[in-house]
Amino acid sequence: MKNLYRSGLVCLLAAGMAAGCSGGKKDQLTPVTPPPVAPPTGPVKSDVEAWVTTADKTSLLAKQNTALVFSDTVNVNTTINVNGQQAFQSIDGFGYCLTGGSATLIHNLPAATQDALLQELFATDSNHIGVSYLRISIGASDLSATTFTYDDIAAGTEDNTLAQFSIDREQTDLIPVLKKILAIAPDIKILGSPWSAPVWMKTNGSFKGGSLKPAYYTVYAQYFVKYIQAMKAEGINIDAITPQNEPLNPDNNPSMTMQPAEQLDFVKNALGPAFQAAGLSTKIILYDHNADRPDYPTTILADANARAFVDGSAFHLYAGSISALSTVHDAYPDKNVYFTEQWVGGPGNFGGDLKWHVSNLIIGATRNWSRNVLEWNLAADANYGPHTNGGCSTCQGALTISGSVTRNVSYYIIGQAAKFVRPGSVRIYSDDKADFPNVAFKRPDGKHVLLVLNNGNGSTKFNIKYNGKIVTPTLPAGAVGTYTW
Repeated sequence: MKNLYRSGLVCLLAAGMAAGCSGGKKDQLTPVTPPPVAPPTGPVKSDVEAWVTTADKTSLLAKQNTALVFSDTVNVNTTINVNGQQAFQSIDGFGYCLTGGSATLIHNLPAATQDALLQELFATDSNHIGVSYLRISIGASDLSATTFTYDDIAAGTEDNTLAQFSIDREQTDLIPVLKKILAIAPDIKILGSPWSAPVWMKTNGSFKGGSLKPAYYTVYAQYFVKYIQAMKAEGINIDAITPQNEPLNPDNNPSMTMQPAEQLDFVKNALGPAFQAAGLSTKIILYDHNADRPDYPTTILADANARAFVDGSAFHLYAGSISALSTVHDAYPDKNVYFTEQWVGGPGNFGGDLKWHVSNLIIGATRNWSRNVLEWNLAADANYGPHTNGGCSTCQGALTISGSVTRNVSYYIIGQAAKFVRPGSVRIYSDDKADFPNVAFKRPDGKHVLLVLNNGNGSTKFNIKYNGKIVTPTLPAGAVGTYTW
C-alpha cells in the first residue's frame, strides 16, 4: 500500500498525468486510498504499568505498551479487588541460592561479562531485576564441586577450640562475588545454611548423613559464631542462619539429620546463648525443610526459652502444602515465616514450571505470610554442574553459564517479583481468585503492585479494582503479569 500510494503521488505531480500512471487510461487517474495512520511508536498513556512473562516465551519480563487507564467501567465479570488499607507481613526480598558452584561459574566469566551480569541481577533501575535476598551455604552444599566444611582435620582428631577454623576456601569464588554484589546492592539480605557440621563432630564421621553428637553442641555453636564474625571481617553481613539445611534428609551429599528435639536442644542450650554472649544480631531461623512437617518448628517454638532466641521458621515445598506456612504463623504470629528453596528439575518445562512456581511460591508463599521467596540454584553449567558426588545432578540454574549466559525459567519467576516488590513492601489485601491467583503489595514509595497468574486455557480479560476505579488488562493463558500503579 505504501508503494502504491507513493506511485499515485508521483503521478499527480507529473505534468499531464501520463498514460499508464496507476494503471489508468490517458488523462484519467485511478483514485488511490491513502495508507492508514500508523499507531504511535512511543509509550501509550497508562495509569498502570504491566510487565508480562508468557508460557510460550513470546514475552519475557517485558513491559507492555498497553493503555490501562482507571475508569468507572466494569468491563468483564472477574474482578480482583485490591485494598491498601488491609495490610499483612513486610517483605524482605526475592532471590536465589548463590551456591558454591554458582559463585565459581560467575567468577570465572570474563570480567566485563561478569560485571554486566551482576548489574543485571542486582541493580534496581528499570533495566535490571533487583534481586534482594540470597541464601548461601555454610561450607559446601551438594551444588559445590566437592564436600568441605570450615574445620576439616585429620581423621580421628578433634578441634574443640576451633583453632583450625578458616573460611579461606571461600576466597577463591564466593567472597569475591559477594563483595561485587554488595557493591551493587549493599542492603541485600544474606541467609547462611550448613549442609553438614565438620565430620569429626558427627555420629558417623561422614559428610553424608549422621547427626551432630550432643558433646559438640557448644563447639558447633561457636563454629556459627566464628563464621558470622569471619564473614563480617570481609564486609559481608549474615542477616540470618538456619541450624541445618533439610534436617530430615540424610541422603544428600553433604547432609546431616537433626530431629526436632535435637534442634530444640541445640538452639535453646547452645546456639542461642552463644549468639547472645557474642552480641550477634544474626537471626536464628528454624527448620529449613518441607511443608509436610509444620510440627517440626512448632515443637521448638512451644518451648518458651528456645522461642526467645528464634526469629522464625523456613520452608521448602518438595512435600506438603504451602498452607502449612500459615499453620505455623497462626500458632505463633509473633514469629516470622520464610521460603528458602525450590528447585527446577532440568531440562524443565518453561510454561509448566512458570505456572507452578508463581502460583505456589511467589503468590502462594507470600499469601501464607512468607517474608521472602528463594528459588534454588542461581547458576549451573550445561551439564547441571558443578555438584558433589551424589549431589543434585539435574538442578537447573536460573542461569546456564556455559560459554554464554542463558536465562532460564527461575530468572523470570523471581524477576516478576523482585523487580517490583522491593524490601520493606507490605503485602495488602486482594481477592483470592482460583482462575486468577494473585497477590498484592504496597511499596515503601507508596506505589501498589499486583502479581497475577492466568490459570485458564485462553487469553482472558479481568478487572483490577482499586479505590473504586477499574482497569481491565488481558493476560494470555499460563502467563504471569505484574501490574504497578
